[in-house]
Amino acid sequence: MRFCWALFIVGLLVRADGARAETPWAAGPLIDQLTVTATRRAARVSDQPGTSATLRAGEIIFLRADHAAEALNRLPGVNIQRGSGQEHLTAIRSPVLTGGAGAGSFLYLEDGVPLRAPGFANVNGLFEAHTELARSVEVVRGPGSALYGSNAVHGLINVLTPEPSAMPERFIEGLWGRFGRGRLRGSISGRRGAHGLYAGLTLAHEDGFRQSSGLDQQKATLRYDYTKGPTHLTALVSGQNMNQETAGFIRGLNAYKNSALARSNPNPEAFRDSKSLRAALRWERKISSTVRFSLTPYGRWNEMDFRLHFLPGKALEQNGHSSAGLQSALYWTPTPHVSLITGWDVDITKGFLKETQTSASVGSFPQGVHYDYDVNALVLAGFVHGEWQASLRFRLIGGLRFEYSKYDYDNNTVSDTVGRFQRPADRTDIFRAATPKLGMVYDLALNTQIFMNYARGARAPQTTDLYRLQINQSVGDLREEKLDSFELGLRGEFLSGSYEIAGFYMKKRNFFFRDADGFNVTNGKTRHVGVEAQASFPLTPWLELAGSAAYARHTYDFNRPVSAQASENIASGNDIDTAPRWTGNLRAVWRPSLSLTAELEWVHMGRSFTDAANLNTYPGHDLFNARGAWALTEHVEVFVALRNLTNAAFATRADFAFGAARYFPGEPRALQGGLSLRF
Repeated sequence: MRFCWALFIVGLLVRADGARAETPWAAGPLIDQLTVTATRRAARVSDQPGTSATLRAGEIIFLRADHAAEALNRLPGVNIQRGSGQEHLTAIRSPVLTGGAGAGSFLYLEDGVPLRAPGFANVNGLFEAHTELARSVEVVRGPGSALYGSNAVHGLINVLTPEPSAMPERFIEGLWGRFGRGRLRGSISGRRGAHGLYAGLTLAHEDGFRQSSGLDQQKATLRYDYTKGPTHLTALVSGQNMNQETAGFIRGLNAYKNSALARSNPNPEAFRDSKSLRAALRWERKISSTVRFSLTPYGRWNEMDFRLHFLPGKALEQNGHSSAGLQSALYWTPTPHVSLITGWDVDITKGFLKETQTSASVGSFPQGVHYDYDVNALVLAGFVHGEWQASLRFRLIGGLRFEYSKYDYDNNTVSDTVGRFQRPADRTDIFRAATPKLGMVYDLALNTQIFMNYARGARAPQTTDLYRLQINQSVGDLREEKLDSFELGLRGEFLSGSYEIAGFYMKKRNFFFRDADGFNVTNGKTRHVGVEAQASFPLTPWLELAGSAAYARHTYDFNRPVSAQASENIASGNDIDTAPRWTGNLRAVWRPSLSLTAELEWVHMGRSFTDAANLNTYPGHDLFNARGAWALTEHVEVFVALRNLTNAAFATRADFAFGAARYFPGEPRALQGGLSLRF
C-alpha cells in the first residue's frame, strides 16, 4: 500500500511556521534523547550506532492501552499480533514467529533483567511485564549489544520501572469500556532524604467481545531506591497473576468478515492461568572518577497452565521454572574519549513441562501423556563493550559476548515415540555462542548523523525445541541459531522536528520453526532486508504529525520439497508466512491548550502470506482510532478513546494450518473512557 509512504512523506514536508507543539509525551528531539538499554545505564541515542525507539511515560499514560501491542506497534519495525485476551505473537524486524522461535527470538527485560530464564522463554512474554505503569519502554531492533545474550536475536524490549518522585505523589485511575472492560491502576511515590519508594498496582477485567473469553489480571510493582555518596541501591519486586478464558481460532476463508463467527468461540474449553514473581537488587558504586561497578542479583518464579486449543488434540500444558542469577558490570572511562564496560552474567534455572491429552486420539495426537520432563540449566556469559570518540565527528563502538549454556534433561515418562511425539532419554546438552558487534557514528552536520552497525545475534535452542521432539527429528540435531545483521541509517533534526531512517540486511541460519501441519523444521535459513523510518514534525503551534513506517521482505533461504513427512513446499525466495511487507502508523496530535490533547491515529497492516508455500494470503487492514484527554484541574483528568472508528472487519492474526485458514478476529468499534486523579 504505497500511499502509506506517500501520505507519511507529505506530512513530513508540509508544515506551517510556529513553535513546536508540546505533546504530553514530548521528550525533545530524537537525537538528544537518552536510552538505558544500550549500555545498562543512561546514554545518548546519538552515541549509539543501532536503532532503538522509546515509548515515554506520558505517551503510555495517554494511550491507556488494553494490550501492549496497541502501544508498541506505533514503533517502526514492530508488529505484535494479538491472540485472545492478553496473548500475542511478536515481530521485531522479523516475521511474526511462533513456538520456540517466537519465544526465543526476542528478549523481554524489566530494568535490564530478563523476565524469564534463557531457554525457558514465553511466546506471550509481554503480558508478564507491568507496561501499564512503566516509566518508559525501550525497543532495540536487530540483535542486542554485547551486554545482552540469549534471545536478543531479532530485538529486545526493556520495560523500565518508575523512579520514586522527588515530591510525594499519588495517582489513581479508573477506566470503563465496551465488552465489560474495566481497569483500575494507581501508584504512590516519594522520597525522603536518601530513601525513595514507589508502589504501583493494576487491576484489569474484561468480559471479552467473543463468547467465553473473559479475563482477570493483577500486576504489582514495588521499588525502593537508596542513594548516599557514591553508592546507589535499587530493590525491585514485581509480579502478576492472570486467569483467562481463551477464545480459539475461527476457521474458513475470510471467516473474520462474518460478525457472528467473529463473536463465536470454537474452543470454550480453552484457558490460560499464569503466575509470576520477580525480585532484583541493583547495587552500584562509584569507585573513582573513572571507575564504576554494579552488581545485580535476582530471582524469578513462574507457573502456567493452558489448553493447547490451536492443536487438534487440545492437550493441557503445565510448565514453570524458578531461577536465580547475577549480572555484573565494571564501567571504566580511562580518558574522556574512551569508555569500557566488562562483566560476567550467570543464570541458574530449574524448570519443568508436562503435556497431557485427555480427549480421544486425533490422528497423530494420541490420548495420554505426550511429554513430562524436568530441565536444570546453567548459563554463563562474559562480555566486553568499548566506545572510542576518535574525533569530534567520528565515534567507534565495538563489543564481544561469549555465552555457555548447559541443559541437564530428565525424562519422567517412558523414552519412546507416541504418535508424532518423540520423548528422548535423559541427556545433557551444551551450547556455546560468540556474538561480536561493531558500529560507527559520524556527524555529517549539526544534529545530523549517519551510522553503520554490524551485529550477530545468537541463542541456544529453547528447552522445548530440544526435548519436545517429533518423529521427523533426530535427538541432538539442533544447533545454536545465529543471525548476522548489517545496518545503515541516518537521523537528525529538520524543520523543528526529528527523524530517523535505517536500512538493514540480515541472514539467519539454524532456524527452528513449525510448518503448517505443526511439524518441527530444523536448520532452516532465512533472509531479511528492509527499511524503517520514524519521524515527528510540527505543522502548527498546536498540531503535530508523528509516525513510523516500514517496508521489509522476510524470505526463506533454503528448499524443503514435499515429502512423506512434509506436505508443505518451502522454496528459497518465498515470503515467510505472516510477514507483511508494509506496516505503518500515522498520528495527528492536536493540543490547542495545555489542558486538552486529542489524537487521530491510522494503523496500516499490509498484505501477507499465511503459509510457507505462498498459496494463501491475508489482505491486510487499515484501522483508525481517536483519543482525547482533558485536564479539568491540576489534579483531575478525564479521557476517552474510540477504537476502530470505521467498524472495520479485520483479523489481529491470520494463518493457514492443518488444512484451513484460521483467524483471531479483531474487536469491532469500541468506546471507553475514565477519570484519573493525581495529588
